[in-house]
Amino acid sequence: MTDQPLRIAIVCYSTYGGSGVIAAEIGMGMARRGHQVHFIGTDPPRRFTPMPGAAFHRVEVRDYPVFHYPLYTEALASKMVQVATAESLDILHVHYAAPHATSAFLAAAVLGPRSPGVVTTLHGTDITIIGADPTYTPVTRLSVERSDAVTVPSRFLADATRAVLDLPALDIEVIPNFVDCDRFVPPAERRSGRIRNLFQRFGGPVDEAVAGAPTLVHVSNFRPVKRVQDVLAVYERVNAALPCRLLMIGDGPDRAGVEERVRAQGLEPRVRFLGGQDDLVPLLQDCDVFLLPSETESFGVAALEAMACGVPVVASDVGGLPEMVDDGGSGHLLPCGDVDGMACAVRSLLETPGRRDQAGRQARARAVGHFQDGPLLDAYEACYRRVLMMRDGRAT
Repeated sequence: MTDQPLRIAIVCYSTYGGSGVIAAEIGMGMARRGHQVHFIGTDPPRRFTPMPGAAFHRVEVRDYPVFHYPLYTEALASKMVQVATAESLDILHVHYAAPHATSAFLAAAVLGPRSPGVVTTLHGTDITIIGADPTYTPVTRLSVERSDAVTVPSRFLADATRAVLDLPALDIEVIPNFVDCDRFVPPAERRSGRIRNLFQRFGGPVDEAVAGAPTLVHVSNFRPVKRVQDVLAVYERVNAALPCRLLMIGDGPDRAGVEERVRAQGLEPRVRFLGGQDDLVPLLQDCDVFLLPSETESFGVAALEAMACGVPVVASDVGGLPEMVDDGGSGHLLPCGDVDGMACAVRSLLETPGRRDQAGRQARARAVGHFQDGPLLDAYEACYRRVLMMRDGRAT
């Protein structure tokens, strides 16, 4: 069994965000290793690429007048049952507790002894925000507790999960998020002119006074927890002392408010909103500093990808970020909301001769040394096989 290909289903959100990115990378990585991978969702995850060994199964959510809201949880559970039966799945790997772990619990109850092993990977806000809401806590607790294995990307989230769900003895494996360090690489030579071309390609006014100036960058799903207004506040402070540019990559509910503030401040010639982008490498490589002033982060996938491209990070000292960013080395960590401190940290990186390049090299070295995809995919594969051995042992 240890050498046989596995039949794995990956369940995740398709929207812009770290949980979908990592889920897609795990699934595609397993397919490249010769396993049969089945993605299940309302839409393919952003980084899903059709290839041998990787298939997508769409969840159809019906809209009936008697219900105020579509029954996604039930529709997903039924699709899990269908795929598990048709494909003889070994593992059902669900990402994000709400409601994916709950749907997996329902599917396992329907399938009974024929159920695949259920691995639940928690990603952060599914525990720290949704799981902590008493409206959802009891069901989240049951769904996570009944999983055959639970993984998280940081020690912080392992501790938070046990505390929030009141499961002090819950067995949780920490498998950090990862990055393909062969794809996310620093450029042979950084050229600010490529950022200028990017500004022109996406349209709008361009300030030629900053054509060769540093560029700050932020990537997220623009939810309140990401504090994108703080991103702009940091930029405004840096730009006032050191003219520079800002790239805002991603989409979400808080984007419109930040765009309006940019217009009100007259900063449109120096700021670009690129929306969701599938290929981040050429966008990150020529940037100077990555900003992540989040209220909470279990890990920070986008920041890790920037580090792999040789871009230092200035972020909030929260959650799992201290496990990824070594403060003073690959970047700087400041208290959440300290936009003045973050602006000072950015200026220190940009104004101290050689400091930005040194921090960029350290960021790259940390990504390569601790967060490469190969060893961490090994950890997930080992987790799958342990679950199967455990289930086989119970069956006998």
